[in-house]
Amino acid sequence: MWIVRLALRRPYTFLVLALAILLLGAFSILRMPTDIFPNIRIPVVATIWNYAGLAPQEMANRIVLNPERTAQTTVNDVEHTESQSLYGISVVKYFFQPNADPVLAYSQITAVSQNALRSMPTGSTPPFVLAFNASTVPILQIAVSSDTLSEAQIFDQTNTVLRVGLATVQGASTPYPFGGQARQIQVDLDPQALRARGLSASDVSTALGAQNVVLPTGTQKIGELEYFIGLNANAQAIEDLNAVPITVRDGKVIYIRDVAHVRDGFPPQTNIVRRDGHRAVLMSVLKTGNSSTIDIIKGIKDRLPSILETLPKELSVNLVGDQSLFVRSAITGVLMEAIIAAALTALMILLFLGNWRSTIIIAISIPLSILASVICLSVMGETINIMTLGGLALAVGILVDDATVTIENIDVHLEAGHDVESAIIRGSEQIALPALVSTLSICIVFVPMFLLPGVAKFLFVPLAEAVVFAMLASYLLSRSLVPTLAKYWLKAHAAGGGHVARGLWGRFEYAFQQRFDIIREEYRGLLERALQARWKFVTPFLLSMAATALLAFPIGYLPGLGQDFFPAVDGGQIKLHLRARTGSRIDSTTRLCDSVEKTIRAVIPAEEIESVVDNIGQPNSGINLAYSTSAPVGAGDADIYVMLKPRHAPTERYVQLLRERLRSEFPSTQFAFLSADIVGQILNFGLPSPVDIQIAGFNVQGNRAYANALLNDMRTIPGITDLRIQQAFDFPTLKVEVDRSRAAMLGVTEKDVASSLLISLSGSAQTAPSYWLDPKSGSTYSVAAQTPQYRMTSLSDLRATPVTSGASAGSVQDLGNLATIERAVSPAVVTHFNAKPAIDIFASVDGADLGYVAARIEKVLGAARAQAPRGTTTTVKGQIETMHSSFNGLLLGLAGAVILIYLLMVVNFQSWLDPFIIITALPAALAGIVWMLFLTHTTVSVPALTGAIMCMGVATANSVLVVSFARDRMSKGERALEAAWSAGFTRFRPVIMTALAMVIGMVPMALGLGEGGEQNAPLGRAVIGGLVLATVATLFFVPTVFAMIHGHLEKTHPSAGETHV
Repeated sequence: MWIVRLALRRPYTFLVLALAILLLGAFSILRMPTDIFPNIRIPVVATIWNYAGLAPQEMANRIVLNPERTAQTTVNDVEHTESQSLYGISVVKYFFQPNADPVLAYSQITAVSQNALRSMPTGSTPPFVLAFNASTVPILQIAVSSDTLSEAQIFDQTNTVLRVGLATVQGASTPYPFGGQARQIQVDLDPQALRARGLSASDVSTALGAQNVVLPTGTQKIGELEYFIGLNANAQAIEDLNAVPITVRDGKVIYIRDVAHVRDGFPPQTNIVRRDGHRAVLMSVLKTGNSSTIDIIKGIKDRLPSILETLPKELSVNLVGDQSLFVRSAITGVLMEAIIAAALTALMILLFLGNWRSTIIIAISIPLSILASVICLSVMGETINIMTLGGLALAVGILVDDATVTIENIDVHLEAGHDVESAIIRGSEQIALPALVSTLSICIVFVPMFLLPGVAKFLFVPLAEAVVFAMLASYLLSRSLVPTLAKYWLKAHAAGGGHVARGLWGRFEYAFQQRFDIIREEYRGLLERALQARWKFVTPFLLSMAATALLAFPIGYLPGLGQDFFPAVDGGQIKLHLRARTGSRIDSTTRLCDSVEKTIRAVIPAEEIESVVDNIGQPNSGINLAYSTSAPVGAGDADIYVMLKPRHAPTERYVQLLRERLRSEFPSTQFAFLSADIVGQILNFGLPSPVDIQIAGFNVQGNRAYANALLNDMRTIPGITDLRIQQAFDFPTLKVEVDRSRAAMLGVTEKDVASSLLISLSGSAQTAPSYWLDPKSGSTYSVAAQTPQYRMTSLSDLRATPVTSGASAGSVQDLGNLATIERAVSPAVVTHFNAKPAIDIFASVDGADLGYVAARIEKVLGAARAQAPRGTTTTVKGQIETMHSSFNGLLLGLAGAVILIYLLMVVNFQSWLDPFIIITALPAALAGIVWMLFLTHTTVSVPALTGAIMCMGVATANSVLVVSFARDRMSKGERALEAAWSAGFTRFRPVIMTALAMVIGMVPMALGLGEGGEQNAPLGRAVIGGLVLATVATLFFVPTVFAMIHGHLEKTHPSAGETHV
């Protein structure tokens, strides 16, 4: 082979190449971002609409519905749209196809939103447009608290100093803080004083807009100088606003101070955060783009000391929920798996070869292949994560194959008496084509992974790339660097030289070789019996492999394997979402959280709790809602985060105990345990739960009844938990029915009533914005006129709301004189899917696998389909949908891998039969996978199926060596039976070596030790199980089938030994 001869002729070239790979690999590792998962590049654009005081149904119909419909028809590559409309706020998410241009998507959504403003209510403002993807998840929480400062001061310092200071950290996104009280200049209206002076809230708002303005004046030239002209158009101090005149009555000026009080305050609080029972402000840091989670958090920690210097000393800043600790532990765990696997593999090779020089040559080629793969991954823009590292750890055992087979073959020729160079050339040429075919077989099986849909593609393509690049590098190094090192380090065997055991290791290795020779002789006898038995061996073997497949399915007392999208990860965090009675006040929810927190601390020992953070109510900003995975709908919702210390009992056990305890102690409260770790949040892709049954259609009332019926039916499914309907339709409402005729007789219009109510109850900031500039900080704050909530505590207070007419000054009417008030209920949240009203049933899985629950859900939906209203669609979404699409892709990939391997074999052997003989080992590999998963109680998951695909390539590679040698012996005149026997016996050592190297290399991964180790454990277990039985098939079944088929051809076609059929 030309490259081998070139390596022997110009050895320094490939030594320099090895050094270059070493240096470039180290450089690539240092510059590649480190994360838990690859970047999932599915673009999402969110628009956040605000209109204070507007009910959810009105927000949905008047604000978001038109932009949703327009976007679906005019924006490119929209996959689907979703929207959530709450009280005064709506979030519309546009999900795009994976290949969509995010820049174009952002610009088109912005244009559509701006155009839609024309048809919206007066006072509507353009939305905030936000772009992110599935990898944009919280990686850090910063809790800010103080024993002396007020919540408003804490929020103000966090928002204007801390948030702004951290916003420039590369890859960090810092939404508005949770909790606290957003600073606002409050004009507290006094309804009685207003009524006494014939005024309403509208009059105060109008006065603020006319007397507190920001308009420039200009300059004037007087003499030799030019003067700036300053005007007291806006207040310099908050107290100045109290002196703003409203109107003149009977020659007397009425000021704001006569009917209201202006103060430095905050709007009614809708969001409260507490850390370990103390009021605080919580700021989330989200990861964006390809930036490393570890680098982002390191950048924040480096930046914090300088920011703290500018904050008041009374503030306490603590980092909570640091995901970099989990990422670092997971990455370290995978690295340790790879290092242990490489060490065990090297020790095994040393045992088999008994030559430390040969072992060192092989051991050098492994890390160089890994580094070459890292270089390629870096060039392609991938990150270091548990998937790429898992692929490299997976490759460690396979990489031994090329170098080991090369060295073992060179050693055979050295033992035959050839000199070193001749042995290298002959040994390398003899296995060049089979080794190439074996390498390509392993690479080919990963091709279908590039066809996976959705999230699974972004997760597993980097793993496939890591293995393929490492395999190709390993093959090239085995043809170049390995011969180069062998030239200098291997020695010709002395004629008649025997093995001399010296030292403890020498005696141990000699004893091992003696025992291995005994095992090989026993194998010779067993192979002879199998070859003679033929059908008596082949038939039971095939039947036993086929029967093993039954273990995968639940039959009788056998539970089957079960199915999960991904294995669960214990990240040491618990996220509990609770929902009190719809319409609950935030102070009531806070008291409820106190009781729930006491129960949590009673279940989890104090020494295992690091901190408990409560996030109560609806966030202050729609940006937080866009990023949120909890789906809160109002003040009755709360999230309780429990961070556990490193050495804690299994988190799942605490979750089960809390689930039972909380439901018995708080029967009227809805509880759900959400994904708290970064892995679960990414896999849920923005949903609060792994299971989402979505009912979409225009018949809302019919869909509500249908959803309630489905909910009751699904409660009978074993293993399903945390069932709830997301949309609440019973928010307490007071309907004000204005008598337009009576109002007209009193000179009042519907607009007058609406304006007075809006300003009195929700403030004037939406329709009549006014601002005050703080001269000390340079920050601008909204000035809002509003009736304090403590003055509006009964229906009588509402009826006494003063209303004035814009046309007739001085005429004031009570609301009760113009309208009647009735009690009703209305939606707390309105959800749209593709511009259609939708209802979501969320659920989690506990005590069962996701596949079982999905199958039972399908049965329930099938039985209830006839009850669905006309035009209603019911879709199972979340991890179930992703799992099914991923499984279908991987199973097709598995079948495609077998076909591609077969066709590659046909091209190589120029035969249809020999490739068929080779792939007869694959059923045994599948049976081994099923057995291993069954015995270790491991469900079928995406990692397990990836391991199965991997196993197809490795099992084929070993069979290729056996069949190639058998064909070679037949070409030299041996009969089929003799050739099969010779191939099995001669290739016993390299087959056992490569299979053992792979199995031993997978053991650390299969154990799933350390943080995040559960993710790739099924992959390692599948490969080990498949290889064990595939090796048995390669050594017994494949030679037997070869002898049977070619023996039959010898009888029917005497020239078959020379002809390929």
